[in-house]
Amino acid sequence: MNKIIRIQMETGEIKEEYCSKEEQLLAGRALTSKVISEEVNPHCDVFGSHNKLVLAAGLYAGTTISCGNRLSIGGKSPLTGTIKESNAGGNMAYKMGKLGIRAIIFEGLPPKESLQFLYISEEKMALLPANEYKEMPIYPATKKLRHQFGDKVGISIIGPTGERRSLASGIANTDNEGRPSRYCGRGGLGALMGSKGIKAIVLDDSNAKGVTIENAALLKKTQKQLNKEILNNEALGRFTKYGTAGMVDITNALGALPTHNFSRGAFDLAKAINGNNLHEVITQRGGVGNPSHSCMPGCVIRCSNVYPDDQGKEKVSPLEYETISLLGSNCGIGNLDVIADLNYRCNNLGLDTIDTGGAIALAMEAGVIPFGDELGALNLLNEVEQNTWLGRIIASGGVRTGQILGVRRIPAVKGQIMAAYDPRAIKGLGVTYATSTMGADHTAGQTVRMPIEHHHAKGQVEASQKAQITNTMHDCIGTCLFLNGALANHPEWLSDMITAIHGITCSYEELLSIAKQTLLLERDFNQRAGFSDQDDHLPEFFYIEENPDSKTVFDVSHTEMKKVFDFE
Repeated sequence: MNKIIRIQMETGEIKEEYCSKEEQLLAGRALTSKVISEEVNPHCDVFGSHNKLVLAAGLYAGTTISCGNRLSIGGKSPLTGTIKESNAGGNMAYKMGKLGIRAIIFEGLPPKESLQFLYISEEKMALLPANEYKEMPIYPATKKLRHQFGDKVGISIIGPTGERRSLASGIANTDNEGRPSRYCGRGGLGALMGSKGIKAIVLDDSNAKGVTIENAALLKKTQKQLNKEILNNEALGRFTKYGTAGMVDITNALGALPTHNFSRGAFDLAKAINGNNLHEVITQRGGVGNPSHSCMPGCVIRCSNVYPDDQGKEKVSPLEYETISLLGSNCGIGNLDVIADLNYRCNNLGLDTIDTGGAIALAMEAGVIPFGDELGALNLLNEVEQNTWLGRIIASGGVRTGQILGVRRIPAVKGQIMAAYDPRAIKGLGVTYATSTMGADHTAGQTVRMPIEHHHAKGQVEASQKAQITNTMHDCIGTCLFLNGALANHPEWLSDMITAIHGITCSYEELLSIAKQTLLLERDFNQRAGFSDQDDHLPEFFYIEENPDSKTVFDVSHTEMKKVFDFE
């Protein structure tokens, strides 16, 4: 799995390259960030010919290792202006691995008004016209592509907001059943894909040779040990039962559940949207509903779900914690059915639910509609669909929505809305929000499960630093962060599986070193783009406005936060 496919959009030329021996351990985020850092001018126009869109599979891609088929997509972010990598589950990385592809790189700009999709199989690589798909929402477009190319293909696709270059647009990736539901949502990468004139990427692995395993016995042994550890892990078992929605009760108890545009950290209707209620609704309604669903081949955690309507028909899949909070409690909405409808509409339009939830809450704070207005929130997404002036504002993301509507309290860092954790109540994550190379991104360095006192400033910088390094390592390998719980006593399993697949001898320490190098590379790009450590801070109101539920403000000093990257 060492092919790199380059597509020059101006000429339509498609070239194959191969990873060098020195680059064999570069995959996922390590590879996307290396390409962007070395090949993209940090000062370039994000929608100009010099920016690039990079899709990279991880080191386990094409196998059935649990949590091992995440896809990384990178570029210079249209939303933040920083370097960006966003990753998701689904079947795209798996199919890239089976086709022997490490990365796909889109360069240059297409002819004006051009819309195409990239098709790759074992026998063929081609850019094909997609004019009939113009402005087509994601669900019908995906259905049409699967009808055209077969229901076993993998698809990465943008919606109308990506085509319009809306800054809150993401890239949807198909899951095991072909739903375009696994989102690389953050950073406006859907808009970048739209600027390249690419509606979709279609991977057909039906005749693919698959991954050559160098040591099948070692891989089988390590996979078996890993799966056993996962299945015996109590915390991971809760994710299997409740999904990520199990976080609602945890953050609500900490006073960290964003409510009414981060004005509170606890929601009166939290029990109506928590993991327990989500599980009950799904199981009681039956039909196609499934509270425990695998989003990628081989995953035994199965934290995803299929949420049905009251007739047992699929409403949306999955319904997850970040969406439940940002489109739910943060907007004062405590109805899972309404949140699911908002989720579906965002997916269909190609919008990141986090930044869109932030935008809707900011519109509520501005008085466009009141908090808790379910119909009003749905109507705002109708505005996006109809491409009205208000819809364009919402689709531009939370920061620009707040600025245009004159809202002072905008919960964002470097142009990106915070995820579903109030930094005054989980201060280690506040450090991550402030210092991350990609803006307010919770997966950059999640600290909520670390054994520290979340309401106190002490130890938060160290916790964030450790989390950022570890999480970056997983992004570089192409694995889900939930694997951390199963690897606590056996981190060497990660390197053992790399050795088994690729025949490369490496250590866990080497993997951590690649993560550190990647973080420093990203930080260097941002500095060359004009960012400095003066940009590593939270909005002022988090420092002076007490969270009434945690009784805290964010009080980790800027001097302390500078130490996050001291590992250099």
